[in-house]
Parts: sequence; structure tokens; C-alpha cells
Amino acid sequence: MPTTLRGRRRATAAREILDAAREHVAEHGPSGLSLRAVARSLDMTVQALYHYFPNRAELLTALITEAYVELATAVETAVDQAGTGTGRFLAAAEGYRTWAIENQGLFELLYGTPLRQYQAPRDGGTTDAARRLGPLFVNALYAGSNPEQLDNVNFGPISPALRGHISKLPPEALEALPPSAAALFVSVWAHIHGLVALEVFGHTTFIEPLSDLFRTAILNLQADARRRLTTPDA
Repeated sequence: MPTTLRGRRRATAAREILDAAREHVAEHGPSGLSLRAVARSLDMTVQALYHYFPNRAELLTALITEAYVELATAVETAVDQAGTGTGRFLAAAEGYRTWAIENQGLFELLYGTPLRQYQAPRDGGTTDAARRLGPLFVNALYAGSNPEQLDNVNFGPISPALRGHISKLPPEALEALPPSAAALFVSVWAHIHGLVALEVFGHTTFIEPLSDLFRTAILNLQADARRRLTTPDA
């Protein structure tokens, strides 16, 4: 917290604005976020709000950064509570799903249709926060694997173009995985995220209870990934 009275007041006001914006996103969706509406809900003028967030883009960036941090923390907490062993991957996936369901507006802000006239700052707070997620799932999926197994993951043919692109990804995002291990992880991650997104956006209402299907799907994904961890003489 800021040490000066003025700084503390500013931090408190910014917190109130962010909370009001979160409520607005939850009720109206990310595309409906309006600085005027947020200011009105706090009985302040838009001009006063500009002292804390000069424009809509800065408010969105703050919201996105905070949402990624909360999501990563939720996944991290779920993994820690699972203890050790293969159950950590299931815990990570279920922690991700739970947060998404409980924070549908923020999940849509992170993974829904890109907002018009908004571009997140390159390598800014949103990127740093988002990169916390990858290692949590990577370490849970490949727990106990040795470098030799990761080097020889049986993923299938990888084109030179895909291999080159993977090699250029930030090492902190995928824990510097070899190409085949990285490709397998991205494939697994896409399945997890796809199931969650379909549920959050209301496309799986015909399945009950979806939690059972999700749990079984995650265990199958994990089992398949473990089978692909081979050694040269296997």
C-alpha cells in the first residue's frame, strides 16, 4: 500500500473503480463496459474517473491483468491442495474450470471475442500474468518425467514450420519444453480450454452432469499423454 495519505486514497479509489468495472462486466459482458456507466455507478463524473484510468484501454488492461492473476492463483491453489502425484493435473484442470464458471464475465474478457478498439500492451502486465498459467499445467502434466522422456515424446510428425515456431516461444511460457513435448502439451491444453469454454458460453447444456464428463475427459487426456512419454529403446 502507498505510504502517503494521498497515495492511499488514490489506491482506494482505483480499487473501487476496478470493482465497479468487474460488476459491470459480469452483468453486461466485456463489450458492454462503459466508463460513463462505471463512473455513474460510483456517483462520480467521467472526468474524475480519468484521473485514475485515462481511457477505457487502461481500465481494460488493469481488469485483464487482475483476472489472469486470480485465475493463475486459483489453479495454483488447487494444485497445492492436491499434494503430490498425478492428481495435480486433474486438480489444475478442475481449478481452471471452477474459476471460469464462477467468473464468467472475466473469463469472457480473457478468452471471448477480442474487443474492438483494444489491444493489450505488448509484454506488459497482461502478458506477465497470463504466463503464470502455462508452467502450472506443464509441471502437473509432466510431473516425474525425465529429460530423456520429454525429448522423445511420441506426438507424431511436426512440420519444420511448427517446430520453428515452437522454438521461438518464450521459454517461461512452456518451461523450455522440447518441440514434441511442447506440441503435446498445447494439444492437451486446447482440449481442456475447449471444454471449459463450451460450458461457460452455454453450449453444453444438453449434458448433465458435465462435471463428470469433464473429470473423465481430463483423466483420459492425462493417461494418453503419459503413454506418449517414451524412451529411445521403449
